Amino acid sequence: MRRMISAAALAVAMLAVPAVARAQNGNFQVQGFGGLTVRGVSTAETFGGNIAVPLSSHVQIVAEGGRMNDVMSPMLATLLDFAPVDVRLSAYYGQAGVRILGSSDRAVRPYAEATAGFARLRSNFSGIGSNEDAIINAGLQFLDSTRPMLGVGGGLMLQGGPVVVDLGYRFNKISAGNVIQTALAGGDLGVHQFRFGLGVRF
Repeated sequence: MRRMISAAALAVAMLAVPAVARAQNGNFQVQGFGGLTVRGVSTAETFGGNIAVPLSSHVQIVAEGGRMNDVMSPMLATLLDFAPVDVRLSAYYGQAGVRILGSSDRAVRPYAEATAGFARLRSNFSGIGSNEDAIINAGLQFLDSTRPMLGVGGGLMLQGGPVVVDLGYRFNKISAGNVIQTALAGGDLGVHQFRFGLGVRF
């Protein structure tokens, strides 16, 4: 599956090169973002960055990388609030896909996008003592796993000159990892992501 996605990404990149050469519409973007992930009543920070390469004035190829600081099961996260120890499940991710945008001559451009990629799930433990925590976390590293990830979302691009402000929403689905990660996540991970991005277009 990973080889198929890599081949598809290479094919998209090869198709994008001549289109970029023709596209002189100021749609190439570089952006950084921050925000919140939401699972039930649990919230955590998220941050990352992306680039968008134009295929036309309304279509972009987008590639993104970031980190979701905590994607624990909402029920388990609530129970751990009353415990003397802290357990977290975070995700570093990379994905790519297609973004469809509204009219390029408007200051406010609605958009929708669909992406696919991979997330690296990592567990972290604290609360017993620095030495004990370090030993447990060293063992947990062997349980880190990389899982397929799908995303959909949309939002509004507010543009003025070269500056772009992105007010966006994403829903990301990460397939279940090993037994411990599946228990911490409560099965497959469905994560709502609300973000604020600031970027530059060329």
